[in-house]
Amino acid sequence: MDLVIRAERVLLPDGWSAAEVGVRDGIIAAVADLGSGLAAAEIIDIPADQVLLPGLVDSHVHVNDPGRTEWEGFGTATRAAAAGGVTTIVDMPLNSLPPTVDVEALETKREAAGPAAFVDVGFWGGAIPGNSEHLVPLHRQGVYGFKSFLADSGVEEFPPLTAEELERDMAILAEVDSVMIVHAEASGVLEAAPQAQGREYSSFLSSRPQEAEDEAIRTVIEAARRTGCRAHILHLSSAAALKEIAAAREDGVRLTVETCPHYLVLAAEDIPGGATTFKCCPPIREESNRTALWEGLRSGIIDCVVSDHSPSTAELKLLDSGDFGAAWGGISSLQLGLSLLWTEARQQGIDLAEVVGWMSEAPARVAGVEGKGRIAAGASADFAVFDPECRWEVRAEDLWHRNPITAYETREVLGKVEQTILRGQRVDFTNPHGQLLRRQG
Repeated sequence: MDLVIRAERVLLPDGWSAAEVGVRDGIIAAVADLGSGLAAAEIIDIPADQVLLPGLVDSHVHVNDPGRTEWEGFGTATRAAAAGGVTTIVDMPLNSLPPTVDVEALETKREAAGPAAFVDVGFWGGAIPGNSEHLVPLHRQGVYGFKSFLADSGVEEFPPLTAEELERDMAILAEVDSVMIVHAEASGVLEAAPQAQGREYSSFLSSRPQEAEDEAIRTVIEAARRTGCRAHILHLSSAAALKEIAAAREDGVRLTVETCPHYLVLAAEDIPGGATTFKCCPPIREESNRTALWEGLRSGIIDCVVSDHSPSTAELKLLDSGDFGAAWGGISSLQLGLSLLWTEARQQGIDLAEVVGWMSEAPARVAGVEGKGRIAAGASADFAVFDPECRWEVRAEDLWHRNPITAYETREVLGKVEQTILRGQRVDFTNPHGQLLRRQG
């Protein structure tokens, strides 16, 4: 074999094991008990205080490249991913120019990503008014599904769908068994809410009420029910929607749900005035809501945890004025997700294996990224070496994200990625060897 990794704690699909993992041609060729003596050209022995995890899969990343590369880019984003143990990302179709709403735009995106990717990269397509005829061609070109909004996206080149347009496009996607992934906030509810302004976070929170999410999720559920299309709710922040989500699934609606580290780690009561690094849409809600989201995750109603890495320049965050109404919304956490989630989960008595499952095998399954997120024969040889007891302080200047701003500045977290291996090769942060992925089938 090309490589054998030996560790006292390896996270396999059925739990922890002392194991040796053999790699050939970038694929896991064998998993054996520790001490079996698998032979290879290179041997990596993992220290006893570290564990071997499957590479994480982050299916919700805004790379913004090409077109807004001052916000982020494939080189910086995929380095950040690798530093956080993420070996596969799926890039969102908006905030780049052009947005990924037709095959030509997809090819432009692939040209930007190909030479710069330090981890493997797949792509979502976009569903906007007027591009219905491009959905099936994009599907045939290997996108993993289609992103849509039911309210203003924040960028004029990616307008939202009406409820009628959403259902029409989902009917098209149902014919090819694709998936519609939805930013679920209802425009009518948002328009009726008080407008955010000034430095108080409470003003911003009032401008994005839970009912906006809840109503939009009902719209998605009914469209999925009528069309038979698979649907996925992005970045769930409203725990009030969990009951209806569970009921819809019991009725046979094909529905999956994700949430993000910031909704599970942060609470509205703790956000200081003017701290626009915490602004995102939908918003970080109250502590009671955070607790309920954890319950939804542990019960299986929420399928997976992904970053919604949505970076911008410091200037767009309006750090000087701290105006929540005018600042750009988005939180950069691509590099930090595993440590953030593990820090909180540890306090709740949740095993690391469960946390990693929410961030590796589960998002791979939801997005349909085959061969990723698990340590098993035949899977991609993607690994993260993790020290679960290492405590460290987040500093924006130490992160690989293009813009050194973070909502987690000076936060102490538990667990650190010591090295990342992609397709059997260590990520060295100098020589990109990520590959571009296409949906299989």
